[in-house]
This record gives sequence, structure tokens and C-alpha cells, in this order.
Amino acid sequence: MNNEKTYKTMANVGAGDLAIGIIVLVTGIVTGILMIINGARLLKGKSDLMF
Repeated sequence: MNNEKTYKTMANVGAGDLAIGIIVLVTGIVTGILMIINGARLLKGKSDLMF
């Protein structure tokens, strides 16, 4: 009886950790892509900047 409760708790925690991991992975990929795009825009407009 106690083992079954422990197993269910571990399954729920594992599923939650997996979901959080996927969300963090997707967020990291999207952030990286946006940084590359913005960096390319800065390099493209570099000749227009004067200090």
C-alpha cells in the first residue's frame, strides 16, 4: 500500500520535471534564435552608425 503511493508520487514528479525541462529547452532555443537575428541586424546596420 505504501509502495504504491510512493510510486504514484514519483511518477507525478517525474512527469512534472519532464514538462519543465521541455519548456526550458524550447525557451532556450527561441531565445538563442532571437539573439542571432538581433546580432545579424546590428552587424547589417553597423555601417550606418557613427560615433
